[in-house]
Order: sequence, then C-alpha cells, then structure tokens
Amino acid sequence: MIKAPIKLQDLRRRLYVKAKAEPTWRFWGLYVHVCKRETLWEAYQLAKQNNGAPGVDGVTFQAIEAEGLEKFLERLREELVQRRYRPRRLRKVRIPKEGGKTRQLSIPCIRDRVVQGALKLILEPIFEADFQPGSYGYRPKKTAHAALRRVSEAILRHLTYVVDFDLRSYFDTVRHHLVLEKVARRVSDTEVLGLLKVLLKASGKQGVPQGGVISPLLSNLYLNEVDKMLERAKEVTRQGPWMRVEYARFADDLVILVDGHPRLAWLQRAVEKRLREELAKLQVEVNEEKSRKVDLQQGESFGFLGFEFRRIRSRRGRWMPLYMPRTKKRTALLRKLKLIFRLSVSARGRVDRTNQSHFAWLGELFCCGSLEPVLFVYPKLGRDEGSAPLGLGPATPGLWVEAVEPRMAVRHPRAL
Repeated sequence: MIKAPIKLQDLRRRLYVKAKAEPTWRFWGLYVHVCKRETLWEAYQLAKQNNGAPGVDGVTFQAIEAEGLEKFLERLREELVQRRYRPRRLRKVRIPKEGGKTRQLSIPCIRDRVVQGALKLILEPIFEADFQPGSYGYRPKKTAHAALRRVSEAILRHLTYVVDFDLRSYFDTVRHHLVLEKVARRVSDTEVLGLLKVLLKASGKQGVPQGGVISPLLSNLYLNEVDKMLERAKEVTRQGPWMRVEYARFADDLVILVDGHPRLAWLQRAVEKRLREELAKLQVEVNEEKSRKVDLQQGESFGFLGFEFRRIRSRRGRWMPLYMPRTKKRTALLRKLKLIFRLSVSARGRVDRTNQSHFAWLGELFCCGSLEPVLFVYPKLGRDEGSAPLGLGPATPGLWVEAVEPRMAVRHPRAL
C-alpha cells in the first residue's frame, strides 16, 4: 500500500498537536521535511512577500524567476539533500534610530532566506506549543495591539508598580550554544541541528542576525525560560480572581506589572530579583540606563511599543489606563501627511485624481510599522483601495480616508 504524502499544513498541525500533548517528546526525522519541494516553495513565497533587498550576491527575486524558479529550488534542494549546503556571508546595513544612533541589520541572500524559512516552517509549530501567552513578538495570531491591551488591562486591575527592563544589544549577544541546547531539548534530529548551527555561525561567534528569517523564532525560544518564570510568579501570587503580577513581552521589549499596594513591596523586589537571575543564566545584560521602575500611583509614566502609559481618573472618578503614541510618532505622521497632501492637491484647490503616485505613497505610509501606534489609536484612519465612492464606477481607483472627531467617528468617504 502506497501512503499519500503529508501536506505541509497538515504536518505543521500534527507537529503542534504532538508537541502540545507531550511536552517532553523529542522529534526526529524532520530534516526530510525541510528538504521537500513543497516546503522550499512555500518558504520562497513567504520570502518574496516581504520583498526584501538582495544579499551580498546581488541576486533578486526577478533574476531568480527569469532564470527559472523550479531550477533554483531544485538546485537548492540537491545541496540540502547531499549535505553540500553552506550559507553565504551576510550583507551588513545600518539603519537610523532615535537619538542619532544606528542599528545594524544583517541581510542574508535569498537562497539562505529560503533555507531559513523552510527550517522555520518545520520547527515553529513545535516551539509554539511551548511558548507562553505573555510573549507576543513575531508569533502567529499574536500582535503588538494584543500586548498593549494586556498591559492596559493589568493597569485597570491596579497593577501599578512597573518594571520596564531594556536588554542591551539583545540580538547581538545571544549565545549559540545555549540556543542549540534549547532546540535539542525538543529535537533529536542531528541533521536539523547541524543545519541550524551553520546558519548561526554565518552571523559570527554569537548573536542572531536582525533580518534573518529564523531569528525571531530563536530569540523567542531564548527568552522562553524567562516567560515561564513570570507565569509561575503569576500563579503562585494569585489570590482567587485577583492577579498580583502580570507581564508582556514583544521580542526584547519586556514590561512587568506588580500590585502597587505598600504591603506587597516585598513582591516587587522579589520579582525583579528573580528576573535578573534568569537573565544572568542566559548571559543577557540589562541596560541600567534605560531600564526603569515606575509607580503609576505617583503620576509617573512608562513606554512600551511606541506608546506612553499612565493612569488617570475617568469622569466618573474611576482609575483607568491612558496610553497614547509618543510625541515623535505623532509628529512624524503629521509631517508626512502634510507633505503628501501638499503634493497631491492641484493649483485650483481640488484633488488631482490623475496623479496616483502620491496616493500610493500614502497607502504605504498607513501600512508602515513605525507609524502603526498612531493608526491604532485612531482606528478609523485607514484605506480601502479600489473602491469607487461618489458613484464613479466600480473600476475607479481611489482611496477612502475616514475622519475622526473627538467624541464620535463619522465616516466621510472621499475619492482621491
């Protein structure tokens, strides 16, 4: 009897169910699934969706498809099957940060992105079963908005003492041997571990490349023990329905909220001490200059994922959380919108529908991750491309902009 091959989605579902049901099970025979044409094709499509820049070899997606996608994937598959695959060096790019600083991105070649994506497709469901609910960074069905809601709900439950930890150069200081040990606890396939090792070594003696496909998964796995410790602290200190500790983590951005009652000052110190102990085990250094301990009861505030959190009284006199985008985020959005609309309005004061290039820029601006906090606070500000308001016909290109007033949201469609 010939057994039908397992589809990739079915395989990922089976891996997740097995890992969830048996937390100590170690998986084997995974390398053959990494090398499958279906897995490599899916990894290529995911890499193409990101439309990233080429690596050191200068090969683009257009060049690969012009030569032949099937030929490219088959050649890559042969290298993996014959154990001849070796990743190429990473292209280093520096992007600006706040305060005049820069952040270094390490961009792999497209062929290496495909291999990393294939490995991630197989390993991700296994470790997703082990990740904790307070981790939100780069996970399926997890968003930054959900992390913000978690923090807001904790403040609403009077968890007002906040420990805001900043990890110094986290992605650059991840120890490879610790990552491999954590992967080996769930994976006994030596070929998968060997492939992961050569991918890590391509980035240097330590660290995971910011820009690598598999880096978010490994960075979450690296801090999973910290999440488990915080989950245990939540359960141990719980008193019926009342929570004394809450946390939220998005990649290396971590915030812990503790009950601010004076009699629980010992708990505030204990949580911070245990957190430092867990980070020391991972050899992760805390940036003391940027880390803060905030008491919301004293009118102080803290930042998380581009938002500024504080506690205020509502009109009814109840304490409630208030979080708004930081000033720099709001200013950046307003400046870009002002420039776009200046370029887009004709000399007669009407919107010029013949020039669509500026509107495409506006659509990209709305989808920009750096401005996402502003758009989240004003959820009615968005786009609906291809719509035809004002009876201009179904094929009329356009962009709907919705205006928001202070106390009520009224939709005003306009064809730009």
